[in-house]
Amino acid sequence: MTTEWTDPGETESRQERLRRWRLVLGGEEADGTGCALSGRDAAMDGTLGALYGRRDGAPKGRERSAGLGASAPSVARWLGDIRTYFPSSVVQVMQRDAIDRLGLATLLLEPEMLEAVEADVHLVGTLLSLNKAMPETTKETARAVVRKVVDDLEKRLATRTRATLTGALDRSARVTRPRHHDIDWNRTIAANLKHYLPEHRTVVPERLVGYGRVSRSVKKEVILCIDQSGSMAASVVHASVFGAVLASMRSISTRLVVFDTAVVDLTDQLDDPVDVLFGTQLGGGTDINRALAYCQSQITRPAETVVVLISDLYEGGIRNEMLKRVAAMKASGVQFVALLALSDEGAPAYDQEHAAALAALGTPAFACTPDLFPEVMAAAIEKRPLPVPDGE
Repeated sequence: MTTEWTDPGETESRQERLRRWRLVLGGEEADGTGCALSGRDAAMDGTLGALYGRRDGAPKGRERSAGLGASAPSVARWLGDIRTYFPSSVVQVMQRDAIDRLGLATLLLEPEMLEAVEADVHLVGTLLSLNKAMPETTKETARAVVRKVVDDLEKRLATRTRATLTGALDRSARVTRPRHHDIDWNRTIAANLKHYLPEHRTVVPERLVGYGRVSRSVKKEVILCIDQSGSMAASVVHASVFGAVLASMRSISTRLVVFDTAVVDLTDQLDDPVDVLFGTQLGGGTDINRALAYCQSQITRPAETVVVLISDLYEGGIRNEMLKRVAAMKASGVQFVALLALSDEGAPAYDQEHAAALAALGTPAFACTPDLFPEVMAAAIEKRPLPVPDGE
């Protein structure tokens, strides 16, 4: 008689795979796992079932039944449960799914609901879209949620942005006849290596490379022109934070303009990105041409100006006029940047025909992550090719 030996580790691994599949499939009779859940796993399955289980009209036979109840307290309890069982990144995904699948947007108008959520950029976008419908009792709580997300983003992005752009501003002001204390010695030596004298073990610099004198005057003008249609929510949040960071730099004059079918200049609120965000109105149509016309009217030093259009390019205005404005700004010396998105959400939906038309004008349109944005701005300030991601 032969006894088959089974590796305990392999058995344990198989059971873990069955457990995971059981949680994914939801316990339907045909899931084929034959795995029963208990304790923490059963509770975890219950939170998943409330969101992803059978909805009205779906086939019967599942243990799960979707629904979080109609009251904010029951939703708040569910939000607490998912934070208990899942990591923050998963919690944020489940929150977004709950808002989309179960129509919980209106419950975000309840203070106790807002206090329970895991704050992230997507939640801020939802709150901003509900801004006009928000009761007074909820507005302070909503501002606190938005403030937390904005502060976290600013801590992550501000230092690198200031350092990168300060370097770009200094390099853009480099001169060939610098004063002694303005000489960039590393670049000067590199530029004069052919004049090295071995017998004296030194370089004779025939051409000096240096920085322009440090000045408190404005060196560059930056205009952020942001599409506030509903699909651009995450981009609006990030752009508002970057706008505040740029506005804090003395050598950059920053203007922030948001638009749908109307144009609103929020420059006077740039000292507080939360005020900027609550000054937006997500949703509505899009008139890029009108927004660019306003931005064009604000340009006083074209050769020292960078215009950043952040839009999915779905134009509801006059397409040919929009393209003519871009061409005219570029011809006058403006550095024009077109970003399809400013977020971590991956490849966005956008108008490919308009993107191709901008590319034909020498302005590639591409999606940009918040981490890449300082490099994009530095390249625009120095008037060198933009670091367009591969595949764009």
